[in-house]
Amino acid sequence: DNVITLSCPNSFFKRRIKDYYLSALTTGFLDSGISDPVVKITIEKKKGRGMGKTASSRPASVGVKTGSVKKNRQKYLSPLKIASPARRPMQLDLPGLDMQCGSGRMLKKGYTFDNFIVGRNSDFAYSATLSLAQGGNASGAIYLLSDTGLGKSHLSQAVGHHIMSRGATDRVYYVTAEDFTNEMVSSLRTNTIDGFKEKYRKKCDVLILEDIHFLSGKDATQKELAMTLDYLLDADKKIIFSGSYLPDDIPKMNDHLKSRLTLGLVTKIDSPDYATRVKILKKKAQVGRCVVPTEVMEYLAQELTDNVRQLESGLAGVTARGNLLGEDININMARNVLVNIARNKKKITLDSIKDLVCREYSVSLEELISPSRKKRVVAPRQAAMFLARKYTDQPLKKIGRSFNRYHATAIYSINAVEKKLKQKGIFLEQMSLLYKKIETGRL
Repeated sequence: DNVITLSCPNSFFKRRIKDYYLSALTTGFLDSGISDPVVKITIEKKKGRGMGKTASSRPASVGVKTGSVKKNRQKYLSPLKIASPARRPMQLDLPGLDMQCGSGRMLKKGYTFDNFIVGRNSDFAYSATLSLAQGGNASGAIYLLSDTGLGKSHLSQAVGHHIMSRGATDRVYYVTAEDFTNEMVSSLRTNTIDGFKEKYRKKCDVLILEDIHFLSGKDATQKELAMTLDYLLDADKKIIFSGSYLPDDIPKMNDHLKSRLTLGLVTKIDSPDYATRVKILKKKAQVGRCVVPTEVMEYLAQELTDNVRQLESGLAGVTARGNLLGEDININMARNVLVNIARNKKKITLDSIKDLVCREYSVSLEELISPSRKKRVVAPRQAAMFLARKYTDQPLKKIGRSFNRYHATAIYSINAVEKKLKQKGIFLEQMSLLYKKIETGRL
């Protein structure tokens, strides 16, 4: 009849499909010739041991209410062709799925040039990336440099959005350096390295590569990436790199790759000034449909000075408290939300982080800053450098000097901790405990 039953893996998917895509699906079935379609979303049952597919995991059927499977076999195989041979194939324009890259991760929907707030901290980076997206950059490559949360991911993906939206090409590959490494390792294990090379060297028109510092010490990946970049640059393709460090500052990076990374324009994004922070908050409130008084946004912009993510967190905290507790959003309420953030920020210093790490790992301060390479000393030293980078605004050179190390060693230590965190396990639990103590002021 007119009932369409679709299955999905779990309740999260079911709720999301009903909330965001049900009307589009219904319209699509109407356009395909089904009158008054009723779309039912079910949750696929998991297979039991030694059993085949369950009934709910079979292909979705249209109008299967009674009768045997044999009788309705044709309906299962081609549900949209049974009513009329003239029915055209159904195409749906689903919201949020219009920027699927040719490879790698999907571009985030809101990361466009229109949604980027330009200030004195980012005007050159914005102009340079927009010029590249429009075909005006002679070298065809840009390296975006900034600390975490300042907009380098937004601008790099905005290039992909712009190029795809104007139909220049859909072969936009957006990957992190970790994605690239893992894909290369997998292709080596499965003996498909030729396909991997062809994909990135010949089937890619725009390469967006993030977190370059992850390649530190990965010699084989660095060589393969350098060769890939040679192919792309020779073919006048567009390349957007992003990272938190200059290529020359990344330890264990070969000279061939360094020269390729800096071949194009290197542009830095700094922390936004007060006026830009206010603009960012107003834009975020507008996009999120939040009604926040101007004086509250100005207060948030005055107190939250580190990065855009911190601004988003403060705005989210204020609006959530207003919605959940029914409080009026005003300066006093905002002050209560931010009081812990402000108090903790003043307490967090390089020395306080060192003291915390020494207590938690049972090492002395003298050992922590000593030349010792013993494992019981190296692990807490690397953790302390990582926490100093995460919770203070001190530059890498100063962090390195405070531990009697060069800034390149500080970068290597931070990268080592980031890699271990991705492996989870007991190390992640230890670091989570340190996060909690720092963020709650128990230094």
